[in-house]
Amino acid sequence: MDEKKGFLSFFQWICKFNFGDFGREEFKKFLRMGIIFALIIGVYWTLRPLKDAIFIQLVGKLQLPFAKTVSVLALLPLVMFYTKLLEKISRERMLVILPIFYGFSVLGFSIAMFFLQVPVAEMAARSFGLLVFTKVIGYIWYLFVESFGSLVVALFWAFAADTTEPTPAKRGFPLVVAIGQLGGVIFPFSIGGLPHRLGLTTDTLSMACLGFLILLIIPMVKYFLKATPKELLVSFHGTNEKEEKKEQEPGFLEGLKLLLKHRYLLGIFAANFIYEVVITIFDFNFKIAASSVYSGVALSNYLSIYGSSVNLVSLACLLLGISNVTRFLGIGIALAAMPIIVGLALTGFLTMNSLTFLFALMVGSKAINYALNGPALKQLYIPTTPDVKFKAQAWIETFGSRLSKQSGSMFNMALAPLQKSFGALVGKSYYLMLSGGICFPLLGLWFFIAIFLGRKFRKAIHDKTVVC
Repeated sequence: MDEKKGFLSFFQWICKFNFGDFGREEFKKFLRMGIIFALIIGVYWTLRPLKDAIFIQLVGKLQLPFAKTVSVLALLPLVMFYTKLLEKISRERMLVILPIFYGFSVLGFSIAMFFLQVPVAEMAARSFGLLVFTKVIGYIWYLFVESFGSLVVALFWAFAADTTEPTPAKRGFPLVVAIGQLGGVIFPFSIGGLPHRLGLTTDTLSMACLGFLILLIIPMVKYFLKATPKELLVSFHGTNEKEEKKEQEPGFLEGLKLLLKHRYLLGIFAANFIYEVVITIFDFNFKIAASSVYSGVALSNYLSIYGSSVNLVSLACLLLGISNVTRFLGIGIALAAMPIIVGLALTGFLTMNSLTFLFALMVGSKAINYALNGPALKQLYIPTTPDVKFKAQAWIETFGSRLSKQSGSMFNMALAPLQKSFGALVGKSYYLMLSGGICFPLLGLWFFIAIFLGRKFRKAIHDKTVVC
């Protein structure tokens, strides 16, 4: 027991330099929270490469922009149903219901992939009816994974924001993200690439492992609530919170109404939206390049290595103290730095074209977003009411995220017609010129929005009021 306490104290001492000085029980709280997040992020970042690789195998790579477009329409009723559940079911029970649904669903998909994932030659020889069925399952699988990333990750952060006060969150949330990156490093490589290393032809084994890991979230959340002192599970309350609550009416569209009503929430939405639009353009070109070199479980393995690399670089950024930007310079500076970084990445995207460079660009852009921008955006929900934390945030990070990806995907749909009309090289050149013409003005707008959000957050914390 003494050795265990000694190791915990040593680890807490190390974390002090990168994240801040924690109380002992507070440190243990964020460690538990971080382990839960590591499981969620590890599963999510393993599902993401499988989502794209399986969809490309079952449906086709040029259908990726259409899949993102369909996901917006498909997730709208899902978000409505989710927000309705939040009115009737506690946050603790939701952290049981969602893992049960997604865990058993992934196990079901693992069985389906055992029969549906076949080489290209066998796929072409299938009957028309079976081929249509295979494509439908490919679309359902794509939409399913998209919903997991939106709902489960958003629910975790809503739960975290609702059980943490602003000052502990500044040091605790970056630590949670850092621990979460460990799951994102280990799971994609060890589980996502497992079938390729074993010489298997389907991703059934990886998916079966992920199904059981999702179910493991349930006992971990129950342990967190049981082991963490009640005084460390309180949320921020502003002096005007009761007045804000009176104006919030229940219903399917409450989250959307809150979003449209408050400039602060619209600002958060815009910051998410612009980032996702630009990254969707990057991501599409990266997946097209990767699928031209790899296929089947080999593509799953390559994209899994990409997922592990993103989280490894993100973890390195956190360990090197990138969270100190938020701690010492404020959330406004952290948020404003991101459009500048993405702008530099966009310049490289427009001037260089190779799979190796696109790999590095995607890893860097995603990693810095998760290490710096992500924790800062999550803290913006702290000076808000519970309805905003759970319902408006769900709309922003589920439907809003899908809408932004759909917008980027609609632009990506222009690549095929441009290449058909002007040839592969000239068509790609026009596509890149249009990309720069659209993305650079959006990044400028994002910069000013980031400054606005930082000022509103700082004022709310100083005045001890909720923004909305």
